[in-house]
Amino acid sequence: MIGTIVNTAAICVGTGVGCLLHRHVGQRSKDMLFSVIGLAALVLGVSVALRNMNESRYPVLFIASLTLGGLLGTALNLDGRVQQLSARRAGHGVVQGLLTGCLLYCIGSLSILGPIQSAIHGDNTLLYYNASLDLITSCVLATSFGWAMMWGAVVLFCWQGAIYCAALLLPQIPEGMLTELMIIGGLLLICSALSILRIRQCKTIDLLPSLLFPILFYLLLPLF
Repeated sequence: MIGTIVNTAAICVGTGVGCLLHRHVGQRSKDMLFSVIGLAALVLGVSVALRNMNESRYPVLFIASLTLGGLLGTALNLDGRVQQLSARRAGHGVVQGLLTGCLLYCIGSLSILGPIQSAIHGDNTLLYYNASLDLITSCVLATSFGWAMMWGAVVLFCWQGAIYCAALLLPQIPEGMLTELMIIGGLLLICSALSILRIRQCKTIDLLPSLLFPILFYLLLPLF
């Protein structure tokens, strides 16, 4: 778990530095950084989705997962509940930034394959590399969104910790499952980027349950 701890600490440090710079950055500069975050999320989301889509064994699975996940999220009114909570404490922009940050931290080959390699081989190289990227990303995000971005470190720790434990307990995590998760994660990142860039207001939070369906699919697949 040392690699995940280092990765989590990198986000905390980056967030702290970004918050210190927050007071000294003008509104025009913050707007520019806001656009940079949106563009970076859009490019990374497209890259992750397309790269893994070519490796998918079930090309329709991500569509079914997004459909079912979106219906479930809408029925539970996840976006509405989060917006009501954020209106009292942080504001919609901060929540959108935090969501984008969490997707940037968690969705990607380094953040998913890193804990697996750490658990099976004791090699934290991928996680250390991911930590250096997250250090810069968290600094930029915190410059725009402030201390709320510190919650991204908690989300990353839980995400990578769950993957690490799963790699220890399961004999082999299906590679196809990871591929489908990264496809959906990339698409969620695109949705979040479109909202940040104000191209289209996507309710990304309502789509988060989509990540559950590839896991269920691969768990049930051996029964058929």
